[in-house]
Amino acid sequence: MSRFEEAVKLYGDLGVDVEKALDTLKSVPVSIHCWQGDDVIGFDSKEALSGGIQTTGNYPGKATTPEELMADLDKALSLMPGKKKLNLHASYAIIDDGADRDSIEPKHFAKWVEFAKAHDMGLDFNPTYFSHPMVKDGLTLSSPDDEVRAFWVKHGQACIRIAEYFADETGVPCVMNIWIPDGYKDIPADRLGPRARFKDSLDKILSIPYDKTKVYITLESKVFGIGVESYTVGSAEFTLSYSTKNGLTPLMDNGHYHPTEVVSDKIPALLLFSDKIALHVTRPVRWDSDHVVLFDDETKEIAKEIVRNDALDRVFIATDYFDASINRLSAWVTGVRSVQKALLFALLQPNAKLKALQDAGNMTEVMVLSEEMKSAPFGDVWAEYLKRQGVENDYLTVIKDYEQKVLVNR
Repeated sequence: MSRFEEAVKLYGDLGVDVEKALDTLKSVPVSIHCWQGDDVIGFDSKEALSGGIQTTGNYPGKATTPEELMADLDKALSLMPGKKKLNLHASYAIIDDGADRDSIEPKHFAKWVEFAKAHDMGLDFNPTYFSHPMVKDGLTLSSPDDEVRAFWVKHGQACIRIAEYFADETGVPCVMNIWIPDGYKDIPADRLGPRARFKDSLDKILSIPYDKTKVYITLESKVFGIGVESYTVGSAEFTLSYSTKNGLTPLMDNGHYHPTEVVSDKIPALLLFSDKIALHVTRPVRWDSDHVVLFDDETKEIAKEIVRNDALDRVFIATDYFDASINRLSAWVTGVRSVQKALLFALLQPNAKLKALQDAGNMTEVMVLSEEMKSAPFGDVWAEYLKRQGVENDYLTVIKDYEQKVLVNR
């Protein structure tokens, strides 16, 4: 009997169908962020990275052109199992006609559509409200300057049209996420005004018609950022309230809350009130530092809440991190594999049995069984999944070879 067969028997004795878990996992899409490959720089602006975001490190081989970024993505995607989407920011537009962010069009993303089709995957999208001259005093959609707000409203509307173009071209619905960096470094004199202006700007963006079966608009909160430590316009209360009232899909980034809050606990609460929710999976370290996602406790708990609540078709899962201190392709692959590991780990839990024990008040048994599952032969099932997906467990050897042949020569 092979190690995998032994694992199947052990899990089976606990009522877990390993084959069903493997079959389910291969169909769960994970949306992979493009911005890990070039440190969130993009191609449409010469501005330095801003908006309370910071990428640290100077590892060689950063992509600096669309061609380099696509080549790096191509290599990284080949090392990731499972179903994938690609998540783009508007700043990755490929522009040769002088268009600014308020006038970008689908044609500026045609090469990305070609790339997605070649990899048989859908596209997700994000308006880019940072790293641009029209971010005045750190403000965009909440600015007291009418001209600034109007510029960014047009940008948001343009992005909705592009998102629908992505859905039409790929045949896969597009998740379009709105996040703004607006806020203040010190205590503001007016907390209501900026949020009222943000609300009005969102109303204007959403006033244009779009097909809601093709485009899912999400709204993302943040608790603070560098330079906006005291007040963030798009707080959790604001974004959740606006999403609920206006029929948007709430998006939670697990780095965008207070350190004692966990997104895993918020998922079942939102599932009671929203048909769909969205996630940006990251790894905060003391603050929203966007570290590479690991197979850690909170990532596991996030996956458990999705799986045990039968919500794999209701939760849009995307990765969001950027590390310039290590090989960027390895960061991509490690993070995405960690998300998929967590999903498999969750699919291999005896969730029905654990729930029955909890409902019967047998919390001692819940604790003991949960602890036992931590040492179950998960690794043997993961190895089988990789084998069936046609990817090797060792991806670092391939990446190091690519580094020597491609990255160090840039």
